[in-house]
Amino acid sequence: MQRDEKDIVKSELLIVTGLSGAGKSLVIQTLEDIGYFCVDNLPPILLPKFVELMEQGNPSLQKVAIAIDLRGKELFKSLIKEIDQIKSRNDLILDLMFLEASNEKLISRYKESRRAHPLNDQGQRSLVEAIDEERKLLSEIKSLANYTINTTHLSTKELKKRLQDYFTASNYEPFSINVTSFGFKHGIQIDADLVFDVRFLPNPYYIESLRPLTGEDDSVYQYVMKWKETEIFYNKLIELLKFMIPGYKKEGKSQLVISIGCTGGQHRSVALAKRIGSELKESFDYHIYVQHRDAHIESGDSK
Repeated sequence: MQRDEKDIVKSELLIVTGLSGAGKSLVIQTLEDIGYFCVDNLPPILLPKFVELMEQGNPSLQKVAIAIDLRGKELFKSLIKEIDQIKSRNDLILDLMFLEASNEKLISRYKESRRAHPLNDQGQRSLVEAIDEERKLLSEIKSLANYTINTTHLSTKELKKRLQDYFTASNYEPFSINVTSFGFKHGIQIDADLVFDVRFLPNPYYIESLRPLTGEDDSVYQYVMKWKETEIFYNKLIELLKFMIPGYKKEGKSQLVISIGCTGGQHRSVALAKRIGSELKESFDYHIYVQHRDAHIESGDSK
C-alpha cells in the first residue's frame, strides 16, 4: 500500500552556527539533552554524506543538530552551497540557527576561557579585529537563518529554557516573538527584524524622582502611558503588529524580533516593550519573550 505523502514523517536537521564564543557548545549540549542526535564541528563538505545517513531510516537520526563554525575556515565557505542543495530536497526539514553576542560580551568570554579566536590563532591581529572579521564572513549565512539568538544578556539557564521552549516535542511551536527594549546611545539592536523609535514621547528622565528607575517600575510606566501621544502610538503599533505577525509566520519565518528604542533604553522603550509583550501574549498562542537590553546600564542596576 502506497503511503500518502502527508503521512511520511520527515527527518529534521538543525544546523547551528554563529559567532565564536556565542554559545554553540551549550546549545548542542542542551539539544542533546532534549533528544537530538548532535554533532559538533562537522566540516560542511560532509553534510551531504550525513544527510544520506539520515535517509536510511535510522530512528536515532530522526532529529539531528549539527554545529558548524569557522574552525573549518576554508571548508566553511562551502556551507551555503551545501545548505541550498539540502533545501532543494522534499524529504527533510532543514532549519538554521545563528548565535551572536556583542563584542564586549565575546571579549569577556574569551578572556575567561583564555582560548584563541579561530581567526587569530597566530596572534597576528587583535581580538576585536578577529571578531569584526568573523561578523563580515558570517553575514550571508546569518541572513539565511530562521532562528537568531543573541546571547549577550541570556544566562545559561535562560538560554536552555529558550531552546527547550523552541524544540521540546511536547511543547513545540515553530514561531516565537522577542520584544526587546534598547537605547540608541548604546547602538541599534543588530538582530532586530522591526525597529520602532519612541524618542518622540515625553521623557521621564527629566523627572528627578523617576530618573534612577526603569520602565518596569510602576511610577515610570504610568508616566509614559499617561500621554495622549503614547496611547495613539501604542494603538496604531499594536494594530500594525497584529496585521503583520500572521504574515511573517505564513511566509515560514520561525522567529520575529521587535525592538523598541529610546535614548538610553531605560524608561520609555522599557515601558512600551513591556506593554506590547503583554498584549501579544494575550493575542497569540506563540512563545513570546520580553527583554530589556540596556535598562540596567542606565539605571545603575548591576543585575
